Amino acid sequence: MSTRENGSEQEPVIRDNRKIDPETGQARAADRETDTQAEQPAAVSDLASAELATQLAERTADLQRLQAEYSNYRKRVDRDRTTIKEQAVAGVLSELLPVLDDIGRARDHGELTGGFAKVSESLEAATGKLGLSAFGTKGEPFDPMVHEALMHSYSPDVTEATCVEILQPGYRIGDRVLRPARVSVAEPEEEPVASDS
Repeated sequence: MSTRENGSEQEPVIRDNRKIDPETGQARAADRETDTQAEQPAAVSDLASAELATQLAERTADLQRLQAEYSNYRKRVDRDRTTIKEQAVAGVLSELLPVLDDIGRARDHGELTGGFAKVSESLEAATGKLGLSAFGTKGEPFDPMVHEALMHSYSPDVTEATCVEILQPGYRIGDRVLRPARVSVAEPEEEPVASDS
């Protein structure tokens, strides 16, 4: 069959892809077509490399997001743990406040002697280590945020609302007030209003 009978004017192309020439036994040099075929896998390789780089960037972003979430979770748990501890200590110390009041009254009446005195000192030292501190002294300005006024009077000796007597000391842990100080408050005497008539 001739080339004209099958409708093609060109002769058929035969490609010999053998790397060794069968006639000479020598290695063949790369053809242009082989170079083109080598370039195609390189283009495919570049495309696959770009796709891998995109996947790597996505995975890295996911990992960074997870790491940030875990870090925030750990901080939140630590903060919650500290808050729960402070609440537990405050709850226990709140229950001990009446005992501390009784010890204070016994000390004021001179009845705090002997072994009871040592026990009271140990208890006060233990509550101090837990952060409990008493506040409220005679003569300090009245602050409704930390004082509870149980009695009120007027006095010419003061220039502002002042705690003139501490009926029961207040207690706090750090900045948190467990119980306000119960006080008697004195204010400056009011000036009589002069009338024109």
